[in-house]
Amino acid sequence: MTSTFGRSGRLLSPRDREKLAALAKMKLIATVILVVMGVIFVVSFALQSRYPGLGYVRAASEGGMVGGIADWFAVTALFRYPLGVKIPHTAIIPNRKNEIGRTLAEFVESNFLSREVVVRRLRALGISRTLGTWLSTPANADRVTAEAAAAAGGLLRMLDDAAMREVIESIARRQLLEPEWGPALGRAGAKFLDSGQHVALIDSLVQRVGGWLEDNPQIFGNAVASRMPSWIPSFLSGVIDDTAYREAKRFIDGVRDDPNHTVRLSLDAYLHELTQDLQNKPETIAKVEALKRRAFDDPQIQSLTARVWDTARNALAASLIDPESELRRRVGRIITEFGMSLSTDAALAAKVDAWVEDAAVYLLETHSQDITAVISDTVAGWDPGETSEKLEAEVGRDLQFIRINGTVVGSLAGLVIFSVVTAIFPG
Repeated sequence: MTSTFGRSGRLLSPRDREKLAALAKMKLIATVILVVMGVIFVVSFALQSRYPGLGYVRAASEGGMVGGIADWFAVTALFRYPLGVKIPHTAIIPNRKNEIGRTLAEFVESNFLSREVVVRRLRALGISRTLGTWLSTPANADRVTAEAAAAAGGLLRMLDDAAMREVIESIARRQLLEPEWGPALGRAGAKFLDSGQHVALIDSLVQRVGGWLEDNPQIFGNAVASRMPSWIPSFLSGVIDDTAYREAKRFIDGVRDDPNHTVRLSLDAYLHELTQDLQNKPETIAKVEALKRRAFDDPQIQSLTARVWDTARNALAASLIDPESELRRRVGRIITEFGMSLSTDAALAAKVDAWVEDAAVYLLETHSQDITAVISDTVAGWDPGETSEKLEAEVGRDLQFIRINGTVVGSLAGLVIFSVVTAIFPG
């Protein structure tokens, strides 16, 4: 049974133990064949004087031994010193592993990570159409949506609430506080006035005031009476209340019915003047800025950023979790529609393919050396004995066939050579 630990002392995985067991079996078979050749050689060499025909057997077994021993030496010299003797140019892998790692990295870079190879392979794959066909299937689109939702949910949980509130507040201050509001409000107000839409607003305001007077004459009368001197008789106070009410109502009706009423014209002039002051008058602009800053310094306004983030986060998290949410369904539809467009729209497919090629080439040209450095650095970090053991476990079983083939070919070569020489020089 194969040991749990290898020759280098590393812990072997079940896969490593299986491979080493197969290697040991093939080593035993190759060695047994070599030993059999040796036994045949000894017997035939001892008896060939009595039985001349055994000369052919001796030549074949002798050639088989030579071929088997030579190939055993060659295979063993790859991984360790044969019989522990430090013969030059043996134990090649442990002694030259760093160079092998660099060579392997260069080979991968030249043959797998070159621009031509990657572009040719991407064009052969037809990324856009393959992806489009796959995404246009609703089940696949739902799978992508679920994976994206899970990733987004994980990212959402990783975000620091305090930091996000600071970001929102910073964005709000940069976008809302830093620009002056006065000129912007003035320009918007001027456009509003030029369009005449303020007339409908004034009409609505006057209508509401008139309606309130119609519905609340008693409240209006009480308000007037409460401001009169106490020495005025009550009957006179009532006359004054009625008169004031009628005059107020007549005034409001006049404003409502006359588009050129003095109040309307005065209000219109005031609004136009205000819009100009907001754009051009420093004192007015400064007042707006002061009001704006006082409003943003209000604790309730400052806490609004926290409420905005908490509300947005909770709503987004709930939508990501729920497969039936509008967000998930809409994303799924977008992905499906995108897949259908990729598989049917040649121009879009060409653009996506070009983008993928450009991205792949950029990554290769920028990071190919970093990618191949992983290979060379990983091999350089391996223990020499462990490196030899790993590679032998991977390819050693196949290399034992070289020993077997060498024994067989050596036997045939020895037999052929002996037969030819005997035929040329008989006796």
